[in-house]
Parts: sequence; C-alpha cells; structure tokens
Amino acid sequence: MAVYTEVSDEALTAFLAEYDLGSLLSYKGIAEGVENSNFFLHTTAGSFILTLYEKRVREEDLPFFLNLMGHLFRAGLSCPQPVKNRHDTALGSLCGRPAAIISFLDGVSVKRPTADHCRELGRALAGLHHAGRDFGMTRANNLSVGAWRPLFEQAGTQADTVAAGLRARTLEDLALLEASWPRDLPSGVIHADLFTDNVFFIGDELSGIIDFYFACTDALAYDLAICLNAWCFEADGRYDRAMGAAMIAGYQESRPLEPREVEALPVLARGAAMRFMLTRLVDWLNVPPGALVQPKDPLEYDRRLAFHRTVSHASDYGWTG
Repeated sequence: MAVYTEVSDEALTAFLAEYDLGSLLSYKGIAEGVENSNFFLHTTAGSFILTLYEKRVREEDLPFFLNLMGHLFRAGLSCPQPVKNRHDTALGSLCGRPAAIISFLDGVSVKRPTADHCRELGRALAGLHHAGRDFGMTRANNLSVGAWRPLFEQAGTQADTVAAGLRARTLEDLALLEASWPRDLPSGVIHADLFTDNVFFIGDELSGIIDFYFACTDALAYDLAICLNAWCFEADGRYDRAMGAAMIAGYQESRPLEPREVEALPVLARGAAMRFMLTRLVDWLNVPPGALVQPKDPLEYDRRLAFHRTVSHASDYGWTG
C-alpha cells in the first residue's frame, strides 16, 4: 500500500473543514502507486481522492500539476479536476505534507491490456498532447537523461546485489543514451508516467487518465515511448509488436509522427526503460522504515532494456509508416 504518511480522523476532519464537501463518511489508503500517500475519500458530497505529496514531488511543482489537470479537464480530456477550498486554492497542508483533493473518476485499470486497449490509449495520448498545446505553464523533465547517471550513483555498488552484472550493463547503456539522446524533437506537455494503473476503462472504452505528478514539458514522442514500455511487454520481457502497432496507429490517427520522431523512437524507448529501471532500483534499495509500500521490481525494466538493445528501427515496435 502506498501510504507514507498516516492521517488521523481528527487531522482529516480539520482539513476538510476548509472545503465545502460536507461531512467525512470514510477514507482508506490506496494500494496502487509508490510516490505519494493516496486515500479514497467519501463525504456527504461524494467521492474524491486525497493526495499527500511525498518523495520526488517538489512543492514548487504542484501548481503546474494542479493547473494542468484543470486545463486538460476544461479542454475535454477525461481526467481528475482539483477541488478548491474556501480560500479558492486547490493546494493545502495536511500532517506536515502538501495535500490536495481531486475529483473521483469512474472506471477500472486493466491488468492485461489488449491491442484494443492499446489503440484507445494511443488515441487518448494524442488527445492529451493536443489539449496541452495552449497550456501556459512549462516544467522541465527532472527525470530526463541528465538525471539518470546521478540516479544510478545513488545505487552505487549495491546494483549487483539486485542482479548479477546490472552495474556494468547499466553503465554501458547510460553512455550510449547520453551520447545519442535527441534534443530537437517536437515538444509540449507530456504525462510521463502513463502506466496501466493510471488509465481507466469502462468496458472497452477509455474513461479517464489520472496521476499527472510527473507531467512536464518534453518530447511528445518520448511520452509514446514510455507507453510502449508500460503497455506492450509480456511479464517475461517479450515485446508484443501487435499491441505496439495498435498503440502507434491510434496515436497517429490525429497526430502523425514526424520522420525525425520515427527515427528517434528506438533510443527514446530505450531511454524510457532506463528511466524506470533506475527509479525503481533506487526505491528498491531505499524503502523508508515503516512505510506501507511495496517497491516495484527494477528487473522488469532490466529485461525490457535487453529487448531494446536488439532494436534497430521503429518498425520493431510496430510502426508501419
């Protein structure tokens, strides 16, 4: 369970007194996620999500995240809407942590996505990129290629305690990615963390996108590369090209990739796998004492990196031109 900060009934009741959300009925921790403390919140006014921001989320970035959700919601994207308190702000403080309440979305995440789910996700991702074009704020991606070597240094010599040879192959991949990372691709607002548990479906229809707390300004095709990693691999590390083809086709229905983005897709996908392997590795080695959280396995992305090393062209991911 991703709960780093426990919240008492008394503290939550006092916090809710600043909102027009009625009386507290119940709340409980949310099992998914590893970055923040999240709770299902039920009041006499309805259902909401309460988030206490922890770990990598910087307080100065929170206005970007919360304003972005509001902007995308107004643009027609199905995503949570921050709830403002009586002081007309969406950001407060609870148990010594920055905190916010956002609207609840109906739907469920899929554990084993199909090609149809991937096509829907591609369409929604392109819609997110279109909706973010006129968002007036920017935020640098603080987990892009320049952050990866410092992240790996946090693991240090412990990397090989997680898997034999992990340190050597990671250093080799880092050198290649740092030398070849593209710098001139079409950019804009990206989600940057669009895993299956951050996308809801009702039946086969995508009903919502959540968890914008890694959103930033970066290459749009990098967002697609993250999704290919998160949605199109089997547990044993095998890549499902049919699922990748469906996702890319869904994306290109409204935003065709430019030739330079197609050319860059292999290195972007490899870099996306590196980013998540490294953050998982650091989390795996540094679980806070007493935290109710199960860190995610970094070796899942180590296996994906093994596939990316064999790729020579975007067609290997399902791009058909």
